[in-house]
Amino acid sequence: MSKIFHQSDEVTPLRRSHADQTYPIRPDMRHELRQERRHAPEIVYEEFLGMTAVVASPVMRRLVTIASRAARTNSPVLISGESGTGKELIARAVHHFSPRAGRPFIDVNCAAFPEHLMESELFGYERGAFSGAETQKPGLFEAAHTGTLFLDEIGELDSRMQAKLLRVLDGHSYFRLGGSRKVIADVRIVAATNLNLEEAVQSGKFRRDLFHRLDAFHLRVPPLRERTEDIAPLARWFLREAIPGLSDSALTILEDYSWPGNIRELKNCLNKATLCAAGATIEPGDLPVELLLCAELGAQTDTPEKAYSLDGLEQQTICRVLAQTGGHQQRAADLLGISRRTLIRKLKLYRSLERGVKQGDKHLVNPIPVRKHRDDARIVA
Repeated sequence: MSKIFHQSDEVTPLRRSHADQTYPIRPDMRHELRQERRHAPEIVYEEFLGMTAVVASPVMRRLVTIASRAARTNSPVLISGESGTGKELIARAVHHFSPRAGRPFIDVNCAAFPEHLMESELFGYERGAFSGAETQKPGLFEAAHTGTLFLDEIGELDSRMQAKLLRVLDGHSYFRLGGSRKVIADVRIVAATNLNLEEAVQSGKFRRDLFHRLDAFHLRVPPLRERTEDIAPLARWFLREAIPGLSDSALTILEDYSWPGNIRELKNCLNKATLCAAGATIEPGDLPVELLLCAELGAQTDTPEKAYSLDGLEQQTICRVLAQTGGHQQRAADLLGISRRTLIRKLKLYRSLERGVKQGDKHLVNPIPVRKHRDDARIVA
């Protein structure tokens, strides 16, 4: 039976009372809770095969603990999660905690190779197996012998490779391309995907038997928006050699952003902010425009009377979509199912309401500045 670590896909932040009851966080409590998160959690730094894990949130502490338990066996491990959440780090942690820790750890991105090259990379080939094969080459299974083979983006394998991988996972030997001698490799498989493999199985894109073979132990890495306690320590870790300071107001914006690109996007955002910073501290104005736009629109719905109103929910939706598209108006409008003209009109309305200007005032002129680009579709607030 599979051991599955899952967090709820729909997470509502809760605060526990003395009576051990829960109730939703009110908007006026967010500042207090944010300050508690910044100072309360203990931060753990641990290195796994050259990659440093920065962990503060309870959910990630639990995930690393469960990964260490999964590492004790030789069963395959399937790691799922959105792009940029740190799936490779968890794979390295599994190898680090396993009895194979002193053995090879080989990682390969299944989406990085064309279909006709993937087989030769995994299983190797003999001299003369195809045009250009002038020497014998062992595959990655042989390179990872007695160690761990990490197959990233496992959902991108074509059906023929899925069948051959399943046979090897079942303990059968295999032939190199063009070879006549069977090869046996003692390898522990760790696979990762950002796809929903269960849906891929239902649609026929992924083999059901291979999925169940890989799913012996399932770890789900939560997105950054579900573990905001990790944002501050991660930000300071990424900035440790560049800029020593991060203002509280800038950190607030980072913690309120949804991070569709997760840790990878956070690191890229801070790299940009480092280039823009004029002093030794990153301020809100140094952050990318999509974060500032979300912070501005989000502040307008951060009141009890607007947080759950239709207008407030509309603003939050527009904010999230603009964040996902990097502030690109046309792509955001397409995703929202409205015209770009309508989107611009709504943004102007939100800005005018924030400034306390009535909608009918005649002196209101272009309340939301737009920088013209060649595609004329990117907003700078």
